[in-house]
Amino acid sequence: MPSLAPDELAHTLGTGLLSFPVTHFTSDLEFDEAGYREHLSWLSGFDVAGLFAAGGTGEGFSLRTEEIDRVVRVAVDEIGGTVPVLAPATGGTAVAVAQARAAEAAGADGILLFPPYLTEASQRGLVDHISAVCRSVSLGVIAYSRANAVLTDTTVAQVAERHPNFVGLKDGVGSIEAMTRTYARVGDRLLYIGGLPTAETFALPLLQLGVTTYSSAIFNFLPEFAVGFYADVRRQDRDAVYRKLNDFVLPYLDIRDRENGYAVSIIKGGLAAIGRSAGPVRPPLTNLTDQDLADLKILIDKIG
Repeated sequence: MPSLAPDELAHTLGTGLLSFPVTHFTSDLEFDEAGYREHLSWLSGFDVAGLFAAGGTGEGFSLRTEEIDRVVRVAVDEIGGTVPVLAPATGGTAVAVAQARAAEAAGADGILLFPPYLTEASQRGLVDHISAVCRSVSLGVIAYSRANAVLTDTTVAQVAERHPNFVGLKDGVGSIEAMTRTYARVGDRLLYIGGLPTAETFALPLLQLGVTTYSSAIFNFLPEFAVGFYADVRRQDRDAVYRKLNDFVLPYLDIRDRENGYAVSIIKGGLAAIGRSAGPVRPPLTNLTDQDLADLKILIDKIG
């Protein structure tokens, strides 16, 4: 059984910053369990409200189903009970249901339901997809609205009414109108999580729309900076937020945007830059070039 009931999970996640730990690989691209455990142990020592194992930053899209299960089990074993651990459910409905059940058996606290791979779907189909996962487990389920699974306000409301364990919406779109419509219709029934790449960039304006927390990839290699930034956002300290955006986040985005896929690769680059290497990324992602890594290290060193 999970250590947190769905409503307790939503409350806990809403109390602070969230993050997706990278998944450590050896030089031959196999899962590096020892490195991953050490990383989780380090991150859990900071003020973080929840960690998502094998998520987007964790290259869950490149992991085999059995690898996802292993990564989730390692995360639960290493930090379960200290920090909530959420597991992914990916792909088509049957695969997502199987992964959700495996995560519950592994002791995860909740599920992040990713968009189905490749295939577009109607809103009715997405309701059925999310409903199937919600029915399959007792865990709290958070749906990730992005790509080919962008959820309308009526869809979110319909699923929330049907399934008490549907507890959150992770927004990967950033539409002001869509979030306004969703919050107006559903209100505080759900937890709203900012899920755009480098979520710090959007955190302050989205706070006004009811998005009270977000997942920080930067937390992987600059945890103190990330936690401090989140605190500035929640205090609505505009001066501090924009100073940190100018000092680090926006120049960081300039490096991130040099190549497609760098939104993940740059996180492992950041860990390499601080001497805590997580190994390479798996194809089709590519590692930072030597120049990009050098530029990132200079930027990190500037903020201490």
